[in-house]
Amino acid sequence: MKDTDFIPHIDALEGLVRKACAHLEGNLDEEQIELYDLAFVQAELLAARTLIAEAEKTGRLTAACDFFCANAIVSITQKLSVRPQTFGLTQDEMPKLEGLQDYLSPKAIASLGQHYLDQGLADDTLDDEKRIIRDTFKDFADDVVKPLAEEVHRKALLVPAEILEPLKAMGVFGLSVPERFGGLKPDTTEDSMGMVIVTEELSRGSLGAAGSLITRPEIMARALLEGGTDEQQARWLPQIASGQTLCAVSVTEPNTGSDVASVALKATRTDGGWHLNGGKTWCTYAGAAGALLVLARTSPDAKPAHKGLSLFVVEKPSYDGHGFEYAQPEGGRMTGRAIPTLGYRGMHSFDMSYEDFFVPDDCLIGGEAGEGKGFYFTMRGFMGGRLQTAARACGLMRATFEESLSYSQDRTVFGRSVASYPLSLAKLARMGALITACKAFTAHVAGLMDQGLGQMEASLVKLFSCRAAEWVTREGVQLHGGMGYAEEVAVSRYFADARVLSIFEGAEETLAIRVVGKSLVDQARN
Repeated sequence: MKDTDFIPHIDALEGLVRKACAHLEGNLDEEQIELYDLAFVQAELLAARTLIAEAEKTGRLTAACDFFCANAIVSITQKLSVRPQTFGLTQDEMPKLEGLQDYLSPKAIASLGQHYLDQGLADDTLDDEKRIIRDTFKDFADDVVKPLAEEVHRKALLVPAEILEPLKAMGVFGLSVPERFGGLKPDTTEDSMGMVIVTEELSRGSLGAAGSLITRPEIMARALLEGGTDEQQARWLPQIASGQTLCAVSVTEPNTGSDVASVALKATRTDGGWHLNGGKTWCTYAGAAGALLVLARTSPDAKPAHKGLSLFVVEKPSYDGHGFEYAQPEGGRMTGRAIPTLGYRGMHSFDMSYEDFFVPDDCLIGGEAGEGKGFYFTMRGFMGGRLQTAARACGLMRATFEESLSYSQDRTVFGRSVASYPLSLAKLARMGALITACKAFTAHVAGLMDQGLGQMEASLVKLFSCRAAEWVTREGVQLHGGMGYAEEVAVSRYFADARVLSIFEGAEETLAIRVVGKSLVDQARN
């Protein structure tokens, strides 16, 4: 079977997804289970399509593509077949699975695992410029980040200067900033793939101490480019690009979580600006940051509620440590307390409090015309953040895979290496195929975003890759046996770090139901 022979099966399953979405009432509160399942089905189908396209284009990845697509088609068909009436389907509509079994036989899976054992993951097919970027940041991750990553994690340290300062000099904070403002992004085109490559390699070194450093600049830069005035762009974008001003995003609130439209922190007009009052949480890097992107409610009576939100750039001094308090001469106060976390250490995530904190008028993104448009500016920033999170997941999975390959070959049990057992080979096969699919999917969405498209696809690739990262890191720990549970071994950190990926930049439940699910229902009815 050629890779393209999987397409009819994928077409048929996508048709069933559309029919199922048309059957649903579209009640986002009462049909959550159905919408959640269908969103992940759609994500896996699109991952399969992009992997097929990559395999056809390059003439490589055939074995991984065969296994991944066959497994996806079988598992999705089985999922829909268990309760077809829930989706308005019948058993007769389910795709026939003849011809797929051979790709999922123990022999075929073990053979794929042996392929990864012998050759590792396939190298990226990049042009010369992108290859230089990849190699540069791969070396930086190996030589600088990895030797520091364990100490940062174990002691919950702030990202050290040995990592931060070279990255500033390398220009990574300007990946989403146009060249005219001192960044690396071309003025007339997008370059999402460059951001994906850098993010993946840094995350391979450490998610918390390197891979996530450029997410907040990405979100703030895109929000400013989307809605900022010329003066605001000229003021802040060069500072972001140079790393002179580190950034944080202050959107999530204790009582709203991923329900961004329900943000309650108040911004009240006063002479020359606004007073902020309220609390935020999970504000990563808030202590070190010199500028916070704060979403606040400027119109409490707006209908719908999201039209009462505005976005501010709030400046503050930079602080080290796990807590800070900043008192303004005008009497306002901002405080932050770092939240102890299971993993994802290095930048610290803060609970924030704003008490009559004064923000000048010129810090409202878009000026007077931007009032009430903060939700839209924030979502534009988060779209890039979701793609970047998929790239972070890819880097974390690659690190896990590399460690697992090495350890399983060196570790001997019952007279032979762990890697030589069929079950170990099956684990490596599934890990490698998932990583390969996630990388192809992420590259595909980067291309869409460069065309001004890909809003839903950015949510889909985040859903799929972040869930995959949890499974891959889990299997990495398992291949290490007892040592995988030891803090001194890197895979234990990867496992802890991976768990956050499905939560931040839009919790998977919110994305699956209220972004992807809603869009799928709307499309099915049009």
